[in-house]
Amino acid sequence: MLHNAIQRIRKPLDFSAKNHFANIERVRDLEKTIASWVEHVNALDLSGAQQQTVSQFRELFRQYDGKTVVEKIAVIQAAFHLLQELETTNVIPISSNTAELSASVRDELVEPSVNEHFDKFTTNGGLLDSTAVEEKPSSALPPSEPDVQHDLSLEIQYIKGVGPKRARLLQRLGIQTIQQALFFFPRRYEDRRRIEKIAYLRPGDHPTTVYGVVRRSGLTVTPKQRVRIFELEISDDTGVFTAKWFNQDYLRRIFKPATQVVLSGKISMNRYGGMEMIQPEYELLTTTDADEDLLHTGRIVPIYPLTDGLYQKDMRKIMKHIVDHYALSVEEGLPLAIRRKYRFFDLHKALQRIHFPENTDDVALLNQEKSPAHQRLIFDEFFLLELGMGLKRQHSLVHEKGIAFEFQGDLERYLRQALPFPLTSAQNRVIREIQQNMRAPQPMNRLLQGDVGSGKTLVALIALLSAIEAGYQGAIMVPTEILAEQHFRKISDYIQQLNEHLARKSHQDRHSSQEPIQPDLYLSAHNQQFRICLLTGGLKKREREERLLQIERGEIHLVVGTHALIQHDVAFHRLGLIVIDEQHKFGVMQRATLKAKGYNPDVLIMTATPIPRTLSLTVYGDLDVSIIDELPPGRTPVMTSRFYEQNREKAYRLIAEEIQQGRQVYIVYPLVEESENLDLKAATEMSEHLAQDVFPQYRIGLVHGRMKAEEKDRQMIAFKNHELDILVSTTVLEVGIDVSNATVMLIEHAERFGLSQLHQLRGRVGRGSQRSFCLLMTSYPMSQEARRRLDAMVETTDGFLIAERDLEIRGPGEFFGTKQSGVPDLHIANLIRDVKLLECAREEAFAIIRKDPGLMFSEHQAVKKALEQRWKKSLDLISIG
Repeated sequence: MLHNAIQRIRKPLDFSAKNHFANIERVRDLEKTIASWVEHVNALDLSGAQQQTVSQFRELFRQYDGKTVVEKIAVIQAAFHLLQELETTNVIPISSNTAELSASVRDELVEPSVNEHFDKFTTNGGLLDSTAVEEKPSSALPPSEPDVQHDLSLEIQYIKGVGPKRARLLQRLGIQTIQQALFFFPRRYEDRRRIEKIAYLRPGDHPTTVYGVVRRSGLTVTPKQRVRIFELEISDDTGVFTAKWFNQDYLRRIFKPATQVVLSGKISMNRYGGMEMIQPEYELLTTTDADEDLLHTGRIVPIYPLTDGLYQKDMRKIMKHIVDHYALSVEEGLPLAIRRKYRFFDLHKALQRIHFPENTDDVALLNQEKSPAHQRLIFDEFFLLELGMGLKRQHSLVHEKGIAFEFQGDLERYLRQALPFPLTSAQNRVIREIQQNMRAPQPMNRLLQGDVGSGKTLVALIALLSAIEAGYQGAIMVPTEILAEQHFRKISDYIQQLNEHLARKSHQDRHSSQEPIQPDLYLSAHNQQFRICLLTGGLKKREREERLLQIERGEIHLVVGTHALIQHDVAFHRLGLIVIDEQHKFGVMQRATLKAKGYNPDVLIMTATPIPRTLSLTVYGDLDVSIIDELPPGRTPVMTSRFYEQNREKAYRLIAEEIQQGRQVYIVYPLVEESENLDLKAATEMSEHLAQDVFPQYRIGLVHGRMKAEEKDRQMIAFKNHELDILVSTTVLEVGIDVSNATVMLIEHAERFGLSQLHQLRGRVGRGSQRSFCLLMTSYPMSQEARRRLDAMVETTDGFLIAERDLEIRGPGEFFGTKQSGVPDLHIANLIRDVKLLECAREEAFAIIRKDPGLMFSEHQAVKKALEQRWKKSLDLISIG
């Protein structure tokens, strides 16, 4: 009968599993034996479910004889389980092309089988000591719900195997609690599943796993270096090889003759032509600790980030204990409907599989962070990030009361008439977007992107004029005094043209029957003049006090400044619109302080560093985005070339040719904080060298950060007026005066600049119709990252492509100061690699917000709690940018 048939087939399986599978290679033709047994069983009167299980049992053993030892062990383990199910007729499906139980099967298991043989084995390929299993069921087969809900905020030092000393080491890695440990993921994985026969070992760079029995061991000391070498000789049925450890005498007590061991490491050849491993990781197959059995070898092994004093084996033991005992206590936050839609693992299972993958997992996908476990956890990060962004955006739209600006656009029209050139279609489109925001009763939070020279400042000025026409003040905050001075000069030129136009218009109105224009009513108290002032830290006390008083009285309509704008003594009369330029150079609290100086003023953030779409969905996910994707007519692409020191003369010849044609040249030196004195000295000496030895016939000026403002202005104005042929500078973006006659930008030590800085500098030439050049002077050696930056500069002048490459090279954490942006860090998600998951997560998050803006539904309570834990206090600051 069926019961007797099952008992008969158990005998060869029992023998294979005896003594921790020591006999598994001695059982011959097991595949043929199983095939005969299946034919016999199929002749019995079986139910449909039993027939299906028998068929699966047959598929499980196909090509069994050609499998590795580890694969055979997995098959035997699964076979015991199927036999048990056959007897109970409670069939659990198993894939025909895998050597282990599928993930869905294991989720349904409640406790290990009562069968005495199956109880000895886990389903992840590990071997357990029989006495250990009797004391404690395998943690690889967890119940579907935890018996005890653990407190995941418990400090890590109280976990088994940690203690105060290791807790201090783990704190260096950012791990202080169980929760943080569970979300501290491996950085890569090594495939140690395949056990090689000793006879087939070959030297190589990839780790190899070997099974054998200890034949002998010994300790030797080198005569000169006094290094103590522990040498181990192990064998299998094909050969013998050695393993060596340095200065680890304690291993003599661990490796006893006849001990079964699995080693993992790189194979090398010794001086006698034999194979050996140096410092391999090891597992003893006679261990009595079920949790540690085959934890470091014979499986896919996680490799964690470490710190000095902490080792991989210790880290894996700690993490295995935490995952086995606490993963089930992690509260599921992702709604069931979303998990089903994308076929995601449950959260606890994703954590189990990302830390300790099953032997059927794809190592390549794991190392690419594209495994099912990775995908679930990456989606979670994006989902909570986008949910926070969406809630803040929703709150702003529904609850925050802003300024509904009322203006006719007269001042804009007069400014356009005063300009000697028309605006581009992109500028006109963006102006309409901004003004539509400004007229709405909700506060505007808009990001204005545009490449260098695309006309962002003029767009911002028109927005500011709209606010002024409506009776409010405007402010522009920039990160440096030189940039503030540049903005002030540029905007003052526009304002002067506008004031002259208004004066002429007012004069005409007084001599005609027309009523004065509406803006004059607001400006009449100030002699019909717009007033703009500069507020920086370099102002003298009396001058500063006078300007502060004028700002507070409303006599100043537009303030351009640096961090000085956010000082406690700065008070506005009626601040309505804030423009923040290159905002990533300001901390989130600085931006919040400026915004607090008005009654929920509109905010326009400008950047000449194009932001990749992925970042605009995350760091700027609660902002409206406007893009000026068109340069003014007549601009020509800049030709970018890389020069090495031996080609310097060629670069100098090009400079001389351009100057002879009446053009001008920038030469820029890097100035980094840690070597500022040396850099400044080098730039000064090079300026003198150029003037005396290289280009004595040309006029050369020098600008650096330590010069007084008056001297810097004098030099830059002289360059703009073509009183200088070459301007040497140690500044980066601060050279940003508009000189259409400048056609060459020579960047010394280009490898020391960031990609966005290089692109900004290149944007200072090519502002006219003449052909322009950007010369990247570099030297050896340079890092691979620096080489990639320079390659990107040579390959494209497209600012958005440059931004994507910059994000790819630097990573999202550094690209735009996300650590100071008020946005939670991304620990596992990658904005470039995982953009599709980001888009899906954003879609799902915003769908929930539309359906349940307050997250009040019962099915959203868990995700609401997860959101609060993830964002903490950051959520209140997102609207600042």
